[in-house]
Amino acid sequence: MFKVSKMIYFNYGHRLMGGHDKCSHLHGHSARVAIEMATPKLDRQGMVVDFFDIRKTIGAWIDKNLDHKMILCKKDPLVKVLRQAGEPVIAVDENPTAEMIAKWIFSEARCMKLPVSKVTLWENQDSFAVYEEALRPGR
Repeated sequence: MFKVSKMIYFNYGHRLMGGHDKCSHLHGHSARVAIEMATPKLDRQGMVVDFFDIRKTIGAWIDKNLDHKMILCKKDPLVKVLRQAGEPVIAVDENPTAEMIAKWIFSEARCMKLPVSKVTLWENQDSFAVYEEALRPGR
């Protein structure tokens, strides 16, 4: 199996519903995401996927949809307030945990037909979440 990984950096804010700790308050992260691609066969150029192609596809999606956005659960009462104030809010179906965001990036990369095998999202220097699925046959 051949693998490559591209590191992408972005900033986002969120808060987690239902908790009683610091994460239940609005706060931000300088995130780092490693997007791993894997395939048993290399393409005609001898690559899993070109690093530039990773950046211009899923990297561009991250820049547009996650970077400098406030990611909140749809049930969060601050969604309406922040939108009315003109803030860039992304409302999602569940708590916007690092695990959820890693899975979201993975799913978006899959929709782009990228051979993604694993996404690792660091919220800070020492805390990260991983989402991965087994490769589908033929990949």
